[in-house]
This record gives sequence, structure tokens and C-alpha cells, in this order.
Amino acid sequence: MRPQDSAGAVELEEPGLPLTDDAPPGASEEPAAAEAAGAPDSGRCWLCLSSPCCSRTEPEAKKKAPCPGLGLFYTLLSAFCFSVSSLLVKKVQDVHAVEISAFRCVLQMLIVLPCLIYRKTGFIGPKSHRIFLILRGVLGSTSMMLIYYAFQTMALADATVITFSSPVFTSIFAWICLKEKYSPWDALFTMFTIAGVILIVRPPFLFGSSGIEESYSVHLKGTFAAIGHAVFAASTLVILRKMGKSVDYFLTIWYYVVLGLVETVIILFILGEWSLPYCGLDRLFLILIALFGLGAQIFITKALQIEKAGPVAIMRTMDVVFAFIFQIIFFNNVPTWWTVGGAVCVVASNVGAAIRKWYQSSK
Repeated sequence: MRPQDSAGAVELEEPGLPLTDDAPPGASEEPAAAEAAGAPDSGRCWLCLSSPCCSRTEPEAKKKAPCPGLGLFYTLLSAFCFSVSSLLVKKVQDVHAVEISAFRCVLQMLIVLPCLIYRKTGFIGPKSHRIFLILRGVLGSTSMMLIYYAFQTMALADATVITFSSPVFTSIFAWICLKEKYSPWDALFTMFTIAGVILIVRPPFLFGSSGIEESYSVHLKGTFAAIGHAVFAASTLVILRKMGKSVDYFLTIWYYVVLGLVETVIILFILGEWSLPYCGLDRLFLILIALFGLGAQIFITKALQIEKAGPVAIMRTMDVVFAFIFQIIFFNNVPTWWTVGGAVCVVASNVGAAIRKWYQSSK
């Protein structure tokens, strides 16, 4: 779906990218596009709509200056596509979240396969990085299944906000695994994010039992799934950072969809939940989920190529705004003030981290 070195934030839809020097918050595969950029060969790529392919960066003597604000516009489109994909996941209530993940893996496999053949990168990857590719595939697909489950079992706005806690885990994992600096500012942003998640979850031992809806147990399951998504997404981002530019972007996606398909089929077999959607509209939604998710990845990749990570990271918080709007319009569910307060804390943490990294990189 870039280096990360502090608290900041798919695949996705993978919402939840790291707020770092080179990557914005929100989803889990996108960082690979920026980190794996640079494969040779030229020609027009039908997927990226550019020539040469947007995931390659051959040096050019003269480069046309991008239109001012175009990168932010791409980011806005990416946030919109992610939000629409999340909305469609919640609308498809008769299909299990794991099955939705399986359908997405199949559709994306059909798209990525010709790209790998065209680029002649192979299907296995460098021997020294295969273990990382396998981990990226397993962790990324698990992250996708968890966030889909969260979207189906809790309010759209709540799940979206919690996914933006991914930067907290990214900075901690990068500190532990990559020996990157974890500053007091990172700790402050972490506390803001934790406070925001607590306001959304509203645990009874802190807020009492009054005002808790009857389906609180389901809400709690969705919360754990959303937090699990943030953890696995952060792990995926650290792995992508570890591999850097030595592995092609489409190869990382290939491992993601292949291993994801295997994992989802096994889980569906165990759960006995496999069934084709009865409604033709649900089938259309499944196709649109994959297409909007892919479109979001392309737009965020294009944005990072022509715009600094700081502004992109700030614009990516529009995910939360779209989630609130969609929840009100399509589900007639007005978010509580607790959710609004939690969203303010989490968004403030992400924006603060983005501004800090932006300031540091401009020195």
C-alpha cells in the first residue's frame, strides 16, 4: 500500500500510516510505494497513469514543476477513497469481514499480477528479504481483516479514529527494532492518542455504567479489533522501513494479497462462514471496496512524490472528517461528544507530530 521514525501514522484500508519524515497517517501498504520507488525500465504504466511509472524514479535532466497544491489534492482524494471503502465495508453486513478481505485479495491479485509480469521483477523477491516479505504479507492481511471487522461492529467514526493510533505503535516499534530516537515529544503525542482512544471506548470502570449502550460488548470487540489493526499496521510499516528500496513496491503487494488469500481461506474454513452474497448490490460493493482501496493507494503514492510528508500527513486526517459525515448521512448516527473529544485528541496528536517532523526537515 517510507521511512518512519516517530509518532505519526494502509493496506488497508488500511488507514493508519505513520506521521514521519516521509509518510503520512492512514493505511498500511502505501508506504511501500514511496520506499520501493526506483525500479528500472520505462514506459507508460496503466495503473499509475503516468510515464514512466509513478513507482519508478529515473533521474531526469529536466523535470516539470508540479501544479501547486496538486499533492494535497491527491491526498484529499486518497482520504475520500479510503473513507468510501470503509463505508462500503460497513454497508455489507451480510458478508463476514474475513470474506470481504478474501474478495479484495483476489481482485487485487488480478491487478498486481500483470504489473509484476510487465516489470519483470519475479514473484519471490531477494533471498535476504523473503522472511520480511512473508511477515509483511501475514501482518498486513491480518491488519486488513481486523479493521474490516471493526468497521462492521462499531460506529464508522469510532473505528476510523482508533486506526489513527497506529503512529504510536509505529514509533515504539521503530525505537525497539530499528533503534530510532523516541523523544519526549513522541511520548506526549502518545499520551494524547491514548486519551483519545479512552474517550471513544469509555470503559465502565472509568465512566461508570450509565449511558452505555446495550451492545457495548460488541463495541468493545470492535475496539480491540481496531487497536489490533493499528498494532499490525505499525509492524508492517516498520518491516517496510527495514526493507527500504531494495524490494519492488508491487512485490510487497503481491505477498500481501497471496498470503492474505491463503490466510482468509483458512480462517473461513475454520469459522464455516464462507458464502456468496445473496444481494447483487453486495457483490457490487465488494468490487468497489477493492477498487476504491486501490485508488486510495495510488493517490497517496502520487501525493508523496510531489508534496512534503508534513502537509500530506495533516491532509490525511480528512479521513476522520469524511467518516463523521458518512456516519451521519448514511447511518443517521450522530457521533457523541465523547467520540468528538476522542477524535480531537487523536487528530491533534497526528497533526502535532506532522508539524514537528515538517519543521525538523525544513531546517
